[in-house]
Amino acid sequence: MKRNSSRILKYLLLAYLLITVVLPIVMLFSQIRGENIKEVVSSALFLPMLKNSFLTTVIATVISVVLAFLLAYVLNRTRVRFQSVWVVLFTIPMLIPSISHGMGLVLLFGDNGLLTNLLGLQIELYGYCGIVMGSVLYSFPVAFLMFFDSLQYEDFTTYEAAEVLGMSKWRMFLTITLPSMRQTIVSAVLAVFTMVFTDYGVPLMTGGTVMTLPVYMYREVIGMMEFSNGAVIGVILLAPAIIAFLMDLRKSNSVGSVSTVTKTFQIAQNRARDIGAYVFLALALFLMCLPIVAFACLSFVKQYPIDMSFTLDNVQKLISNRIGMYFVNSIAIALLTALFGTCFSYFAAYCTARAGKKLSNRLLHFISMLPLAIPGVVLGQSYVMTFSSLPFYGTLLILVIVNVIHFFSSPYLMAYNSLSKFNPNLEDVAHTLGISRMRMLFSVYVPSTTYTIVEMYSYFFVNAMITISAVSFLMNFRTMPLSLLIPQLESQSFIEGTALVSLIILALNLLEKGISFFAKRAIMRQNARNAAEQEKT
Repeated sequence: MKRNSSRILKYLLLAYLLITVVLPIVMLFSQIRGENIKEVVSSALFLPMLKNSFLTTVIATVISVVLAFLLAYVLNRTRVRFQSVWVVLFTIPMLIPSISHGMGLVLLFGDNGLLTNLLGLQIELYGYCGIVMGSVLYSFPVAFLMFFDSLQYEDFTTYEAAEVLGMSKWRMFLTITLPSMRQTIVSAVLAVFTMVFTDYGVPLMTGGTVMTLPVYMYREVIGMMEFSNGAVIGVILLAPAIIAFLMDLRKSNSVGSVSTVTKTFQIAQNRARDIGAYVFLALALFLMCLPIVAFACLSFVKQYPIDMSFTLDNVQKLISNRIGMYFVNSIAIALLTALFGTCFSYFAAYCTARAGKKLSNRLLHFISMLPLAIPGVVLGQSYVMTFSSLPFYGTLLILVIVNVIHFFSSPYLMAYNSLSKFNPNLEDVAHTLGISRMRMLFSVYVPSTTYTIVEMYSYFFVNAMITISAVSFLMNFRTMPLSLLIPQLESQSFIEGTALVSLIILALNLLEKGISFFAKRAIMRQNARNAAEQEKT
């Protein structure tokens, strides 16, 4: 019975993923009729929306990827101090909803924006400019983390050989650095493109008359309850994400060059270069933090821009608007999403990484990766079509379930990569000794991968706090999280309230990141002590 328990749990998890991942997408496709396709495609708005979505996405993707690469390259190729602090600071935009970035730009550069009034700046924020600016702020940290990690694994011996051959720095960059980063660049482009193309938060705040496909889908489903037309747009939004998913999957499965670092990168002293690096990093950080500064300034003013005196009245107004309920909802959703998401994704990774290449394991692996190709807005609408008649619809549970699935793939890959590094013969040895798989899981793998588990938990928590996509289709007044309070307050012209809510979400995520940091440091210290004790014995 003990030997079959892990198999039973695996099939239960597989059934759960089939119901919560595959079935909703099948239901989405089943809602589409020929007349719906004709109505959407023949609409006078369709081609302009498609053009707006692709144009803003391409521009934002190019800027995000280039900026992320430059920041990561400067941090890795100069002697800038406090490197880890810079990395944390550049990932702060990941800790607030995309809609907050759009709102931040409005607070800065809108008709009554802080910088508009203070400096007399007049930029055409509403439209392409605002969508691109907000999308860059929202998406570049993802590409930055990819590039930063990859650049740390470059082998310096290749550069030494090139230097001996008389190659210039620029030629080394073109012939060594860029080719070695090719796969990471492709992954970053695909990830950023998908994020921007399917986001409706930034365009909703800064789009003005420029309508994008996600905003149109949001208005069709939420505003007009046109689920069939929304399904057509959902499939269109799904197409680029699936193409990106298949390209990335093919790239990861193909045999490529494996870099073995025999010598870490040696950086020569160059004072002028390092000063320039500090200036560039500080300028980028300043521009990135401007929306957050705007939140902080406007959260505690009486009435912007009429009365800029300090007050705590906005806190009282939010309390009277029942922010406490939304606060509790967000915390409950984030904690439950992190708990169940970490457990499910870790067990799925254990089954696929440590149980051989059986058909059921291959299917489990594919379904675990599939959420990468499903945008949040598409997932949310498909859940409406699939589960609207069930008892748990309209409760916090449905929001937890959709968040677990929405963010499932990345933590799954974290655990899968960690568990794949163990000796492949461990299971055979355990079987010979009569040790069950579940005992191996809890006695060997979980204690050895606690660092990864903390990372997985943090990923689920932060994303559940900031998401506005899937949950916007499934929430109601009683279950609404904090992130969706932002557009509601903005529609009521309570700008100070939107800034304060964004600041609260940022503070909660920073607190969680701080707890995770100290937890991971404690784990590393314990691992170091264990290694020292083993050496003594």
